[in-house]
Amino acid sequence: MKLSFILNQIVQAGTVAKDTSHLVADTAKRAAAQLPDIASAAAPKESTISLLELIVKGGYLMIPIGILSLIAVYVIIERYIAIKKASKSDGNFMNNIKDFIKNGNIEAAKSLCKNSTSPQARMIEKGVSRIDKPIKEVENSIENVGKLEIYKLEKNLNILGIIAGIAPMFGFIGTIAGVIKIFYNISLADNISIGLISGGLYEKMVTSAAGLVVGVFAFVGYHWLNIMVDKIVHKMESNSIEFIDVLQESNIAK
Repeated sequence: MKLSFILNQIVQAGTVAKDTSHLVADTAKRAAAQLPDIASAAAPKESTISLLELIVKGGYLMIPIGILSLIAVYVIIERYIAIKKASKSDGNFMNNIKDFIKNGNIEAAKSLCKNSTSPQARMIEKGVSRIDKPIKEVENSIENVGKLEIYKLEKNLNILGIIAGIAPMFGFIGTIAGVIKIFYNISLADNISIGLISGGLYEKMVTSAAGLVVGVFAFVGYHWLNIMVDKIVHKMESNSIEFIDVLQESNIAK
């Protein structure tokens, strides 16, 4: 009897343990199934904002920054077209000029210069027109025309330099004014929350970001165009030296 009773208890305990293990497994499965829902509920919802809405939130100082950006774009495009056009020249231009001068065909040299629209041609044309003058006077006339041509190439480039300097300043002014307004509102508020501070602060920092972007754009455009101008200036100087050397070799100028 005792033996059968003990065996009975062992069987019942095994049954209970089996039922308990099934219950634990079912509970674990249900918990695992509910985890994605809990995670999605706990995760903060991301809100998106369009670029236009962000610009509007920047306030009134976004207007002058926008105007400066339009001016910068116009100057860069206009100057690029003008400088690119000025950089185009005939590779045989100076060789033809040398041949005409050595052969004494001054009118042909003048005609060749007039038919070319490059700054080098206008500079050499001035030298050809004064070919009967002393070398020093020819050099001075070429140098003066060269300065005028360089001035034409660099026209409005200083505007980009100014924009590169003042656009970030407008942005910082907008941010500082916004921060002052935020702290003023905090002084009037009874309950200070992180939303009251961060909500207004991110809007006011839009002006700083916009000012820096416009400033960097104008800065890069200014130096890029100056590099293009420097290449043309180098070519002009090289052509003027060649022209003076031809005059001295040909003994045409006094």
